[in-house]
Amino acid sequence: MIIDGKKTAAELREKIKKEISKLKSTYNAVPGLTVILVGEDPASKIYVKNKEKFAKEVGMNSEVIRYPADLEEKVLLDKIQELNKNKRVSGILVQLPLPKHIDKRKVIETIDPRKDVDGFHPMNVGNLSSGYDSSIPCTPLGCSLLLKKVEKNLSGKSAVVIGRSNLNGKPMTQLLLKENCTVTVTHSKTKDLKAECQRADIIIAAVGIPKLVKGDWVKKGTIVIDVGINKTDSGIVGDVDFDQVSKVAKAITPVPGGVGPMTIACLLKNTVECFKKSNI
Repeated sequence: MIIDGKKTAAELREKIKKEISKLKSTYNAVPGLTVILVGEDPASKIYVKNKEKFAKEVGMNSEVIRYPADLEEKVLLDKIQELNKNKRVSGILVQLPLPKHIDKRKVIETIDPRKDVDGFHPMNVGNLSSGYDSSIPCTPLGCSLLLKKVEKNLSGKSAVVIGRSNLNGKPMTQLLLKENCTVTVTHSKTKDLKAECQRADIIIAAVGIPKLVKGDWVKKGTIVIDVGINKTDSGIVGDVDFDQVSKVAKAITPVPGGVGPMTIACLLKNTVECFKKSNI
């Protein structure tokens, strides 16, 4: 089974569109997403363009604030504080990566946790790990929804997460624990990654190494979610060798067309949730 991220994301956006229509009739207001882009990073510009497009498609207020790469940190922090106070803004997202002279941690911590649609604020990170209500980072949330497309009940499953980043590995681990999975977090210092993967019912690969996970790493019937996006001479590939692994896995996400579309759809979902919390 190929897990179709594009189709699932389109279905989620359609649900969000209907929900926003109901919210508009109830509150005479709609969720608002403001994205801040600093600099000219090509990948970031594409992401932001897509976020703007889909936000408008579902009926959301969408604003993109663009700054040059030499922007002073204080100007950015002051703008975030201004957005924190703006009642028309439900969600704030500062596109990463930022120029080196700007402190990413300071920026993330300046965003009001109630408007933190990326789920990166320490308060949201702490709430997620404690099992409390929180904004969930968009990519792991998307992975979780794709997993549920294949198997609704994940309780008791053995899951291996490859990668321990704050963006995906750590929050993904918390989401799997919440589903009562037994979770092994692996990384560059793991001694026998292949052996760890061979025991898994679920593999989440998010490490940035092209085609790292081979066919003989995966037992028959495993669900494989590939978060990797790697540019190679032969095109964009994931962290999983799709041709090999798709022959043995129960289900697998393609790259592109798997997790990527879900990330933006989940950003819209998080923005709606932030709006509801501030109005209900």
